[in-house]
Amino acid sequence: MKRRLRIAATLLATALAVAYILWKIDPRTTLEVLLDADPWWFALACAIMIVTALPMALRWQWMMRAQRMDDSFWWLTRSYFVSYTAGQVLPTAIGGDAVRIVESSRRHPGRLGDLTGIVLLERGLGGAATVLLGAVGFVLAVGRYDLGAYLWLELAFVAGTLVLGIVFFARSVRPLLALTRPLLARLRLERPLRGFYEGVHAFRAHGRVLWWAFVLTLALQAVRILAIWASARAVGIDLSPRVFYVMGPLFFLIALLPITLNGFAVREAFFVSFLGTVGVGADPAFACGFLFFVVTTALAVPGAFVLLWEGLRRRPRPRRA
Repeated sequence: MKRRLRIAATLLATALAVAYILWKIDPRTTLEVLLDADPWWFALACAIMIVTALPMALRWQWMMRAQRMDDSFWWLTRSYFVSYTAGQVLPTAIGGDAVRIVESSRRHPGRLGDLTGIVLLERGLGGAATVLLGAVGFVLAVGRYDLGAYLWLELAFVAGTLVLGIVFFARSVRPLLALTRPLLARLRLERPLRGFYEGVHAFRAHGRVLWWAFVLTLALQAVRILAIWASARAVGIDLSPRVFYVMGPLFFLIALLPITLNGFAVREAFFVSFLGTVGVGADPAFACGFLFFVVTTALAVPGAFVLLWEGLRRRPRPRRA
């Protein structure tokens, strides 16, 4: 019953997003904008997204070593790209994270809880860095852009991230969390959530690693926002990068929500809605969102080649007569 309800909600959200897009754009004009896109700006956006995946593997390596698990940088890079490939068919980026957890747990038996904590803490660091950039965007936008509810949404994300940080790392909160154990045990969630919490809370003793991982994440998120700006320039949207430092953090956070499969239609609807508030027409705004989707899909190409190569290597050779 729950599965059917979830599928129905996903289809409804997708239908509403598609209806909003069709109400706003002229498909023929949008197609013309996409066909006229500048390939050099598009190539720059792809390069930004692919190159920034390498430091993410380094961050993962730092955090695993803090928990006495060692793995090579190149294997972790390979796993990152494979997770991007999986994320194209699984719901949001969380599906790719699940692939990373499963693959790494096979190399480190008995450490599933720790590995889950690390990967989800990475996701948390990404969210915290995005929220911090959103706070910067909030300051940049006040008095310059009339973004209405979007600014308050960014402020809500900032407040929510601060609360989650206190919940996971403040020792004084642990007695309050203990009160939820009977309910969680009844729902059969107490054991996995406790393992996840302990895996994240353990990094309280590794403040230096956590700090540098956050600084690296913040720098990577700041650079990746420029990929959205480059996608906009590719379709002729000539706006200051300042606008995208207001827009980008919100987009990255919304992209995590499992509303539709891989963010289909919701992503483009967000571009149309947000860029419309700064005077961009619906057709180029939709084209920008679609082009950025193609840019993120390019992240799946290296992983696809890796899986193809590994599949060919594992194929049994025919025996000689």
